[in-house]
Amino acid sequence: MKAVGYVRVSTEKQADRGVSLEAQAEKIRAMAVVHNAELLDIIVDGGESAKSLQRPGMERLLALVDGKRIQAVIVAKLDRLTRSVKDLCELLERFERRGVALVSVAESLDTSSAAGRLVLNIMTAVSQWEREAIGERTRDAMRHKLSLGERAGNIAYGYRLAGDGRHLEPDPAEQTALEEIRRLRCEGATMRGIAKALNARSFRTRRDTAWRLESVARVLKQDGSPRSAQIH
Repeated sequence: MKAVGYVRVSTEKQADRGVSLEAQAEKIRAMAVVHNAELLDIIVDGGESAKSLQRPGMERLLALVDGKRIQAVIVAKLDRLTRSVKDLCELLERFERRGVALVSVAESLDTSSAAGRLVLNIMTAVSQWEREAIGERTRDAMRHKLSLGERAGNIAYGYRLAGDGRHLEPDPAEQTALEEIRRLRCEGATMRGIAKALNARSFRTRRDTAWRLESVARVLKQDGSPRSAQIH
């Protein structure tokens, strides 16, 4: 079985946590011996984030997979490939179509077997659930803070942080501009037209710049989020 290894670190600090490139490579070499695989190469992505698959090493790996020149990809841990459940699912489907197995040392995983594929599917589902659960908890916490009139994330246009550093209060100058934006929008004005009208009346954005289509769109998108809050 011909295989390639894949190693990745996003920062030099990861070397102190046992995930240095060489530490990963050693685990991959040992796993290749266990599987009696011919390790053709170990592809390296140094200083690359796992947020996307747009990495030089990943592109080279996928070219080998698509060219059906290997039968297995070995990694020290699944998160070296990606931290995105969506991207992992896409990679697995791509590997499967090309007849390429994924072997992960840390998770004791080998998708060349039915049992390995089952375990990975369960892990993927659990990871997806965990990510969505965290998202729900975060949204619930933000809604609770808003209901108390407290700051939750970025402060929407028209409001400012109160003196206590926790609650929001209306910003008079921004409220005047916000009311004008709402009025013009209700009258059917385009966002570009609203920007032009605001500039004609010498209104400025929070950054003290002239209004543009994008800045009007951003304010309209945020508008309404703090209004349900009790402003103190």
